[in-house]
Amino acid sequence: MRQEYNITAYTENQIGLLNRIAIIFSRRKINIESLNTSPSEIEGIHRFNIVIVETEEVVRKIAGQIEKQVEVLKVYYNTNEDVIWQEMALYKVPTDVIAEKALVERLLRENGARAVVIRKDYTVFETTGHREETDNLIKVLQPYGLIEFVRSARIAIIKDSEGFNKKLREFEQREPGSEVVENEYLNSREKVFTM
Repeated sequence: MRQEYNITAYTENQIGLLNRIAIIFSRRKINIESLNTSPSEIEGIHRFNIVIVETEEVVRKIAGQIEKQVEVLKVYYNTNEDVIWQEMALYKVPTDVIAEKALVERLLRENGARAVVIRKDYTVFETTGHREETDNLIKVLQPYGLIEFVRSARIAIIKDSEGFNKKLREFEQREPGSEVVENEYLNSREKVFTM
């Protein structure tokens, strides 16, 4: 069954990685609904949050392909129920409408919006929430002359996760195995590589 999945990838910050990840989706003709990249809790490690609508089988394969990229350290995929997520939205409306109609101000308060910029010609409001919540405020503001609207990409944190930070620290502290295997061809270069 197709549903929304959040793919979280921890990566090194390398030029061209975003392009290679996007190619994985375009080859399979999968649309990316939302894409966010940001620094993670670990210095030097970035976090990608990618939202797609697909079956679990397809998402599992894509996560595996992303994880094969040299700069990718770990990839997780989760449904919306498994993550805590938010999106931010900005709305620009004419200031005179807000000033004249107290009803709009009350509607904004009821929807958790706050003023970010107030000018003579327009006011910009900001709100955070799930897509349905930010879309609802568009419908509320449309009759009052909504000038512009923009929504950010989704940011998400996995609910039942100890975090990648702990796993990376555990990996760094592990001792190498005590059993060392000598390469039998190490000192036989001339014998092995002759024509």
